[in-house]
Amino acid sequence: MARYTGPKTKIARKFGEAIFGPDKVLSKKNYPPGQHGNGRKKKTSEYGIQLREKQKAKYTYGVLEKQFRNLFQKAQRAKGITGEVLIQLLESRLDNIIFRAGIGKTRPAARQLVLHGHIVVDGKVVNIPSYTVKPGQVVGVREKAKSLEVIVDSLSGFNHSKYAWIEWDQPSLSAKYLHIPERVDIPENIKEQLIVELYSK
Repeated sequence: MARYTGPKTKIARKFGEAIFGPDKVLSKKNYPPGQHGNGRKKKTSEYGIQLREKQKAKYTYGVLEKQFRNLFQKAQRAKGITGEVLIQLLESRLDNIIFRAGIGKTRPAARQLVLHGHIVVDGKVVNIPSYTVKPGQVVGVREKAKSLEVIVDSLSGFNHSKYAWIEWDQPSLSAKYLHIPERVDIPENIKEQLIVELYSK
């Protein structure tokens, strides 16, 4: 599966946010990359602002353009506010649930665990990161992967009460997806309405 593998700090500096997780370079250089990154800021057009927000959402959740457009079209067909439904669909991806449950330290790490067959959904191995987890389903670590250092390290000290829509079970190293989260509860700093406006042109 194709995914972004370029320099992450460069992207984080472009948006001025640690969208890939803690970033030591970003904390020292919190301005855009490049020769003129720390110079006078140019005014961005309305289209540029909307495009930037879409790119931020794509990089944050690790989704490529075609997947993102498909999710947007799915959100348009669904009941509710399109922008909010889009973010909720992104939140319901298997790799994101693994990240939210603390099994993977970052979304890319969670994606790797899914791709390598270390994750089960309702007891069955699922190796598709974009798999949509439905409320009521239980996502967990495959029995033979429970001792993996990367998983043990990620779960160590993780606050499992952080997200109200995920119920953690320590003995089985699994998380139940209780319900689709409300937009106000999702911590990502994304202005989804700008994305809706961009695609509506």
